Amino acid sequence: MRALRCRECGVESPLVALHVCELCFGPLEVAYDYEAARTTMTRAAIAERPASLWRYRELLPLDKNPTVGLSTGMTPLLRAKRLGEALGLRDLWIKNDAVCHPTLSFKDRVVSVALSRALELGMKTVACASTGNLANAVAAHAASVGLRAVVLIPSDLEAGKVIGTLVYGARVIMLSGTYDDANRLASEIAGASDWGFVNVNLRPYYAEGSKTLGYEIQEQLGWRQPAQVVVPMASGSLLTKIGKSLDEFAKLGLVEKREVRLFGAQAAGCSPIADAAIAGRDAIRPVKAPRTIAKSLAIGSPADGYYAARAILDSHGAAAAVSDEEIVSAMKLLASTEGVFTETAGGVTVAAAKKLAAAGQLDRDATTVLCITGNGLKTQEALAGELDKPLVIEPTLAAFDRIVAAARGTVAADSVAEDSSDINRSA
Repeated sequence: MRALRCRECGVESPLVALHVCELCFGPLEVAYDYEAARTTMTRAAIAERPASLWRYRELLPLDKNPTVGLSTGMTPLLRAKRLGEALGLRDLWIKNDAVCHPTLSFKDRVVSVALSRALELGMKTVACASTGNLANAVAAHAASVGLRAVVLIPSDLEAGKVIGTLVYGARVIMLSGTYDDANRLASEIAGASDWGFVNVNLRPYYAEGSKTLGYEIQEQLGWRQPAQVVVPMASGSLLTKIGKSLDEFAKLGLVEKREVRLFGAQAAGCSPIADAAIAGRDAIRPVKAPRTIAKSLAIGSPADGYYAARAILDSHGAAAAVSDEEIVSAMKLLASTEGVFTETAGGVTVAAAKKLAAAGQLDRDATTVLCITGNGLKTQEALAGELDKPLVIEPTLAAFDRIVAAARGTVAADSVAEDSSDINRSA
């Protein structure tokens, strides 16, 4: 880590809690000394390190050893043959951050980096504006190292995500508005306090954690780059940082550089980045009133929207926006083919891949990775009324034999239904 560099004018700033350039107000990101990293970051050295995101320590923004999230990252990369058959993709893989430690989403990566840096900067209170997963991660990681945590969330979040924040002892403040309203308030508080807002004044450090998902994909593919990556987009940061991870590994000689096409996925009810990429432009038109079950992606004014759209277009990729019905169908498809229960954001990724494959925009023979970023246990509401109800029978072999016979078509299914309804009435 050498400096904070403006993504617009290139001017460098000190490594403090700062997220915009003081010269042109462009966003800042961390710049590194790659020659220094090359001397210690070899395939052999990485392979000997602990199985966490910190195995890529030289490319993460800390002065000292990490202190937060030491078991975070290194999630499975799964060969998705059955899902691939359903989508018509012959070499399909799933990067499954639905099991990331400790709060079951990729946000554990960015928060472990941001809070490690916050401790180096002497901060005592950390905070965020969140659509749910980030709130979970900030609360859990802060609790693990004794930091105070405050989170701002829209009032319509799923119950699982609210409970999954409160349980860690964080102070949760619900706002009667959208995520963008929460984010604006967070920016105001960050400017008037000494708190570390992970997605405001700590954002340059926080965003770097997303790169580790891309590093892991390349290492787990046998030190090679995929041909295509489909990424869900909220702020757009994850897609841009996966792109950065591909460039950095090639720059260090860890992988052979290839053209990797980046594909963005959003819900149709809030798709400012996808709409821009589909139209072939990088200018983002904000969405004022997001309407989608994919609440974790419902950011109407995405901070990295311009850069994400630019990355998609520059890589000769594409984007897709999918309906709520397609999201639910994709969640069920992923679960029934690969045994992976994803939240609505993962449903967006799978549904977008299906749409892109059907349109011929994804190469059916190329190595393709779908990024599954959160766990389905957090958004169970999306599946209410969408799944078959369990059969209820008497605990007898005769009753069981009747449902087996019904499944084989040797008895009328309505007789089993009558048995079930009788039991439900008595209950």
